[in-house]
Amino acid sequence: MGRSAAISNEQARRIALGAQGFTTERPTGRVDRRHLRRVVDKMGLIQIDSVNVLARSQELTLFARLGVHPRSLIEEATGSGELFEYWVHEACHVPVELHPYLRWHMASKQRWKQMVEYGTQEPRYIEEVLARVRAEGPLVAGDLKQREGPKEQWWDWDKGKLALEFLFHRGDVAGVRRPTDFARVYDITERVLPPEVLALPTPAEPDARKELLVRAAKHHGVATFEDLTDYHRQRNPPCRPLIQELVEDGRLIETSVDEWAKPAYLHPDAVRPRRVDARALLSPFDPVVWNRDRAERLFGFRYRIEIYVPAAKRQYGYYVLPFLLGDQLVARVDLKADRSAATLLVQSAFAEPDIDTAEVVAALAAELKLMAEWLGLDAGIKVGQRGDLARSLASAC
Repeated sequence: MGRSAAISNEQARRIALGAQGFTTERPTGRVDRRHLRRVVDKMGLIQIDSVNVLARSQELTLFARLGVHPRSLIEEATGSGELFEYWVHEACHVPVELHPYLRWHMASKQRWKQMVEYGTQEPRYIEEVLARVRAEGPLVAGDLKQREGPKEQWWDWDKGKLALEFLFHRGDVAGVRRPTDFARVYDITERVLPPEVLALPTPAEPDARKELLVRAAKHHGVATFEDLTDYHRQRNPPCRPLIQELVEDGRLIETSVDEWAKPAYLHPDAVRPRRVDARALLSPFDPVVWNRDRAERLFGFRYRIEIYVPAAKRQYGYYVLPFLLGDQLVARVDLKADRSAATLLVQSAFAEPDIDTAEVVAALAAELKLMAEWLGLDAGIKVGQRGDLARSLASAC
């Protein structure tokens, strides 16, 4: 298909937002699984995160695209076998059709160092755990009770958890989330995924990698090589020779973007919107902003999540969501759901440079009101004093 003419960064930004579903109006009526499927088709995956200070990331990602919707949509889709969980970008919900293209990773020994070492050291115990799951049915890591001493940090996994995660990586068990505490519940894969999906042929690793690169291009619209590999967390070296093959086959179109230092690749079906009229609060783990380098390149928006930064050193706040208006990231707000008081807390509100403050405040206030409605925080919105938008936003809310 050859090479496309250079495109401007503004065009690239609109292409990227269109690819992620932000040129589609939110539904105005009842929202159901059909709408979830459209979102998943655009995004390809939904990253999972357990932080629940506002709402969990996977729910926020849907809210950004669907507005008010039943919070059970993802749970229902995983329960019916439409989505399954696996380590893709990070822990993600992905459509079951992707399973064959991830099997090479399940068979690979290129896992976390801790996981590789554990698999070498404890093969017998791992097989014992697999046999127990097969015989007894679904379980959580706590059912194995293997910890000695207190847990020190989130990733301080005990022996039982490591065994289950090894089996999860290997594809022997699949995971669903327990609604009460969000724990991963493990069961034999054949009891979780539809048999017709498991019966699909397994592509050769290069072909599977190519498919993931093309899908990443579809979900990005336009992207650098590193953007494409990052989407499904592929390693760069095995993918480098595949990119040129995809260009030669017409599955990717090579191009360049003004202000980008590296070559870019378009998906052949990428739409070039003339304008984007989006309004959305974005989770820190939304594909639009999860790649911080790409977000800065596309939007001029420097974004770092500060959850792990000591409170005194945080610049913007603990759980800060970028605010998308039109095709620009125009502000950022630190949000918290005070469930006991049924109140949405805006702990800080900062504008980006050179924005129309009045327009942004009005749109942001409307989005915050919609979010409070969706989360059932019917006592309203309370805006703190931090940030240059705080005073005017408090008046608008």
